[in-house]
Amino acid sequence: MAELIKLEIVTPQEIVVDEQVQTARAPGSDGEFGVLVGHTPFLSTLRVGSIQYLDQNGEERYVFVSGGFAEVLPDKITVLAEAAERRRDIDGDRVRDALVRAQQRLEEKHADTDIARAELAMARAAARLKLIDSHGS
Repeated sequence: MAELIKLEIVTPQEIVVDEQVQTARAPGSDGEFGVLVGHTPFLSTLRVGSIQYLDQNGEERYVFVSGGFAEVLPDKITVLAEAAERRRDIDGDRVRDALVRAQQRLEEKHADTDIARAELAMARAAARLKLIDSHGS
């Protein structure tokens, strides 16, 4: 069996993942990065995207993250995310509705529209849709 590294993905509300994994890939702010057991320690900010990992049985797993930070140590990866959801927990209809609402806010351009907030909502919804559309729901 492959050597394993502990992966923890936590939000202010919950522990989303706490398991031993073979590998992990994360959406770093400066680009995607991969981690194996024995990796050199580093810290990275995360952008909106998905974390992909191989569980201890070699099964691919995916978790959406909405920004945050990752700490990589030789035997552990800790992700502190603003929000995170496992792929299986993402409601496609709810996400599509959120994407439409964000697009409408950006198109309407009311004086009181928070453009940055609407763009972030659109990016989060698009990343969730990409995850469930490209890897099944």
